[in-house]
Amino acid sequence: MNLDIKGKNALITGGSRGVGRATAIALAKEGVNIVINYNSSEDEAKTVIEEAKKYGVNAIAIKANLGNSDECTMLMEEAEKGLGNIDILINNAGIWPKNWVTDIPLEEWNKTIDVNLTSVFLMSQYFVKSNLSKNRKGRILNITSQAAFNGSTTGHAHYAASKSGVVALTVSMAREVSKHGINVNAVALGIVETDMVKESLEEKRDYYMNRIPIGRVAKPEDIANICLFMVSEPSSYITGATIDATGGMLMR
Repeated sequence: MNLDIKGKNALITGGSRGVGRATAIALAKEGVNIVINYNSSEDEAKTVIEEAKKYGVNAIAIKANLGNSDECTMLMEEAEKGLGNIDILINNAGIWPKNWVTDIPLEEWNKTIDVNLTSVFLMSQYFVKSNLSKNRKGRILNITSQAAFNGSTTGHAHYAASKSGVVALTVSMAREVSKHGINVNAVALGIVETDMVKESLEEKRDYYMNRIPIGRVAKPEDIANICLFMVSEPSSYITGATIDATGGMLMR
C-alpha cells in the first residue's frame, strides 16, 4: 500500500521513547521529516534523530515541558522554524502517575490534566490555526487509552479522566475542522511494553495478561504501524474516530 506521505513534516510529542519513538522511526522510514519532543533524556532524543536521518529525512529534537503552556507554544513555533509547515501532529506525550482517589494530591491531578489533555488542546489549536491561515490540510492523531472508556482499576483515575477528555476533544475538533481538510482521530492503547508501565507489568503481569484477549502485550512497533496508517492518505475518509489498539481489552 502506498501511504503517500513521503516529504511531509510531522511533529511527535514524547518522541524519544516508547510508542513515540517507534512512530517517529516508522514515519522516517516512509520519508517523513520529523520533529520529536522530549523532556528528559537528551541522549535518547539524539539517538532517535540519528536513526531517523539514516532514512534521508530531516529530523530535529526539541526539549519542552508540555505541562507548561508557554513551552507548548514554543515547541510549535520551533518546529515550524525547523521544518516549515507541519502536516502531521501526533499528540503522544503523557504521564501515568499512581494514586488512589482518596490520596491524589491536587498538584498531581493538575499536572496530569495539563500534560495529558491541556497540551493536546494547545498543540492542536496552534496546528489548526496555522494550517487554516495557509489554507493547508493536515492530520492530527491523539494517543488515548482504553482507560478513557473502562476507567482505572489500578489507581490511575486522573490518567483515565485526562484520556477520556482527549476522546471528547478529538470528536469535537473533528466536527469543527474536518470540512477544512484537517482530519482528527485518536488511537486508544491498552498495555504496551514501554518504560512508563514497565514496573507495573513486572509486578502484575498475570493480571494484565488476563485482560488481553489477544494473549500478548503490545510492542511499541505494533502501535506505530497503526499510527502510520492513521496519518496516511489511505485513511483520509476517517475523522473523529478512536481506533482501539488494545489487543481486545477494549471492544466496542
